[in-house]
Amino acid sequence: MAGSEMRPAVLVTGGAGYIGSHVARALQGAGFDPITYDNLSQGHRWAVRFGPLERGELADQAHLEAVMRRHRPVAVVHLASLIAAGDSVVQPADYYQNNVAGTLALLQAMRETGVERLVFSSSAAVYGEPHATPIAEDHPKLPINPYGGSKLMCERMIEDFAAAYGVRAASLRYFNAAGAEPEGRIGEAHAKETHLIPLVLEVAAGLRRHIAIFGTDYATHDGTCLRDYVHVCDIADAHLLALKFLETQPGAHAFNLGSGRGATVREVIDTAARVTGRHIAAVDRPRRPGDPTALLADSGRARSILGWTPRYPDLADQIATAWNWHGRALSQVAGN
Repeated sequence: MAGSEMRPAVLVTGGAGYIGSHVARALQGAGFDPITYDNLSQGHRWAVRFGPLERGELADQAHLEAVMRRHRPVAVVHLASLIAAGDSVVQPADYYQNNVAGTLALLQAMRETGVERLVFSSSAAVYGEPHATPIAEDHPKLPINPYGGSKLMCERMIEDFAAAYGVRAASLRYFNAAGAEPEGRIGEAHAKETHLIPLVLEVAAGLRRHIAIFGTDYATHDGTCLRDYVHVCDIADAHLLALKFLETQPGAHAFNLGSGRGATVREVIDTAARVTGRHIAAVDRPRRPGDPTALLADSGRARSILGWTPRYPDLADQIATAWNWHGRALSQVAGN
């Protein structure tokens, strides 16, 4: 059913995924009707809790147009994407086909159906190896893998569509998403987990014997890589603020989303041990190629222009909500 006048619809591509489901939750809480568009290859049916599911492929422009005509969304939040940087090096064609060609199909469908507002899920991967930290939006864009390259190509397409066709767009460059909704109904669940915090929590839960630390000789206070973690609910809030911003602002815009604080791998492990009350075994491994020493966001533009203020800036709070989710995840997944 199309969104009513009282609850305007927003199409959420990738809404069955980790960040997408939290964005749908935030949209519903703000009075929108989130319409999830997802092929469920990476997302989960059980994560679609806050509005209807339209199952389909991102590259299927005709189907996208049919869905848009049926629901008449006032905007699109575009999160459907392949996201594994390492995998993108091995299978670059998949990333250009899904992320780039799929985004082009979405932009064309928006043109055909008259949808003008777009919030795009981009990534700090567009920057590549940082020349300076914290990283601001005007930092050189030199991605070091096809995943980051695909996100940068999408941003360029969106800028061109804004200039030529009047699309109003915001690209949100996430750093490291973490945590889960406090109620524990949705959270991070990947078929092949690569992210540090859920891997650490799997050790705490007894599902893994240890966590590997890749590199202990970096130029940080404890020798391990430093990353910027931002709570997934704070990311979702930024999408709402971007949609509001685009009601009156033309053109294409970019905003970093990060806490600006940063934590090393050892700090994540130690914090998780305190939060969970569990011992977390760790083993040292050699550095991995392409891992920068530190990635830290300058999110000043999002704060000053969008009015974004993270509610969960502390790593302990981020890990606590993730642990709450992981405590329920196995039974929830098994039941769906």
